[in-house]
Amino acid sequence: MDNMDTITKTISLNSYGIKNSHVHYQLSPSELSSFALSKGQAIRTSSGALSVLTGAFTGRSPKDRYIVKDELTETSIDWGVINIPFDVSVFDQLHNKMIDFIAGKELFVRDCYASAHKSYRVPIRVINEYSWSNLFVYNMFLRPEVNELYSFEPEWTVINIPSFKANSAQDGTRSSNFSIINFTKKIILIGGSGYTGEIKKAMFSVLNFTLPTNFNVLPMHCSVNSGANGEVAIFFGLSGTGKTTLSTDALRQLVGDDEHGWTSNNEIFNFEGGCYAKVINLDPDSEPEIYDAIKEGALLENVITDSQGVVNFSDTSITQNTRVSYPINYLANIKIPSLASNPKHIFFLTADAFGVLPPISKLNASQAAYHFISGYTAKVAGTEEGVLEPRPEFSACFGAPFMPLHPAKYAKMLIDKMENNNVNVWLVNTGWSGGRFGVGKRIKLKYTRALINAALDGSLEKSNKDNYHIHSVFNVKQPRTCPNVPDEILSPRKTWNNDEAYYETAYTLVDAFYENFQKFEKGTDIQILKGAPNKKE
Repeated sequence: MDNMDTITKTISLNSYGIKNSHVHYQLSPSELSSFALSKGQAIRTSSGALSVLTGAFTGRSPKDRYIVKDELTETSIDWGVINIPFDVSVFDQLHNKMIDFIAGKELFVRDCYASAHKSYRVPIRVINEYSWSNLFVYNMFLRPEVNELYSFEPEWTVINIPSFKANSAQDGTRSSNFSIINFTKKIILIGGSGYTGEIKKAMFSVLNFTLPTNFNVLPMHCSVNSGANGEVAIFFGLSGTGKTTLSTDALRQLVGDDEHGWTSNNEIFNFEGGCYAKVINLDPDSEPEIYDAIKEGALLENVITDSQGVVNFSDTSITQNTRVSYPINYLANIKIPSLASNPKHIFFLTADAFGVLPPISKLNASQAAYHFISGYTAKVAGTEEGVLEPRPEFSACFGAPFMPLHPAKYAKMLIDKMENNNVNVWLVNTGWSGGRFGVGKRIKLKYTRALINAALDGSLEKSNKDNYHIHSVFNVKQPRTCPNVPDEILSPRKTWNNDEAYYETAYTLVDAFYENFQKFEKGTDIQILKGAPNKKE
């Protein structure tokens, strides 16, 4: 609902078993903000955005995410440490406890959609305890027009009650917080955590199961933009790799920030209606589009402000994972509707803190699938308690916590789409060069942008035709030259000035790749396994 016309519809939650609640239905962003401010749950920043603290949880809690195991899911889910099974009867018990807990309370309810493609659209009803959580839902999901609300029938229901804490001894949970998906009843329960990202990621998990299973659509944890010629680029990457920054480009239309589907008809569609960007060290000069979107209606999470409401984006005293959500139309250059077709380039972004991967390299189909399943980036010292040295982090399909099926299922779909549509796949290191974290330096954003632009406009191919170097360790095609980028940074080995140290570190990372991939070897096609880097002889 991009226009805020008056809504006369009211709803009751009696059909959910929620008795005597005071329902605020489909409130505007200004109304939701006023509630949060009046209750002392938020402050207004100098830019007009709302700022809240999400409590003990400032990020997702993957070990507390569950899927109900029943006849529908028993043989189809890739059960394990990512997809943790939850008992049907225990779910019902916990559901009833939550319903009883919120009886008579003030609740904020929003009807919305996931999926910009009408053929795959999912109507959702979200029941929130806090008005600012409901503002997040307004920002991040697709907003129905007023006339659509009168016939709106939700397919999925999300119940989000941060103050409700589970009793792990009785409720089948690991701790007091939880996010539980029931595919049969089409209900999501979220409790014990105020982190709003749990809401959207739960629905992303739903689509990651239903789209490939029911519609042969590949769900992707990625950003997408489109050039003036209509060519589409897809950006995969874990947190901190620059996915949002690099896809938000004044010269290209943004299709979406984080979550998309790729149909069998070669169409790309956004799942969401907004953006959820990290704002740590946000710089108005290098990221002006995101900076300018932080205005009235935007929701900042866990940032520090001064007495005048000015945000200190470099202050990480609460968390490294400071965030902002805003509707996608807060950006000037967006694709309306959030649909595109004919993707020609895929970029896998990794912040390699070991400093051994090339700034950009081209992958063949096997390598693309291998790196897609691996989903590599690195954590650096200080990002988590106990992390003192660079540490490899792998997240299958660049979104493991949200992938209910075996990663090879998604990877095989990606290979098929790549080969059928002649898509170029690039591995881009947005991390370090000249040494590992603490020794080398982070690759400049302007060079990364130049490399991506050269790949997009074809100049990287033209300047390097038959002039790629096959990297001796990672076996990828590494360009020797690129417009607007110094030749000396294109070879990571040369930036080290110490071949022995470089190769020792490179093979250490290779060992980590192989160790991580062991759990995927069963059920993974030999074609994908051929994409692995070279082991040390």
